[in-house]
Amino acid sequence: MVQQRVPCFVIADGGHARFVYPAEDNALHTRQHFDSSHVHDKSHDLGSDRPGRSFESSGVSRHAIAPKHDPHEMAKTKFEHFVAGKVCDAFEAHEFNELILVAPSHVLQTLKDGLNGPTAAKLVGTLQKDLTKVPDGELYPHLKEWVRPTHRAA
Repeated sequence: MVQQRVPCFVIADGGHARFVYPAEDNALHTRQHFDSSHVHDKSHDLGSDRPGRSFESSGVSRHAIAPKHDPHEMAKTKFEHFVAGKVCDAFEAHEFNELILVAPSHVLQTLKDGLNGPTAAKLVGTLQKDLTKVPDGELYPHLKEWVRPTHRAA
């Protein structure tokens, strides 16, 4: 018995993600989408954007200390880990058996690192491109390498 191909395209950036699946006619349709609640927040909304202060060790003067983490980058990374968790959940729910990740390179690496072993084993391709704002109807030219006719069991 031939197993039906069910590819899932995860299209993401640091603040938006969507799970896209081909339909019967191989048209691509978004089934799930996620948006970070902090994608449009300003730095001072995410945490203090003023650098800390420190005393000079050999005097009374004070100096600014550069923050160790950018609040925006931390929020993006947290969202990317959330998306990776949702991908693993979708695989465990048997929603796909082939995974294609589409994201800018820094996001792509975080997503790949966040996948568990069984889900990572279903990864059949990656595309380093930001397609989050591309409508479903215009995705095919970018993803045609992985969209193939589905085979039904007889």
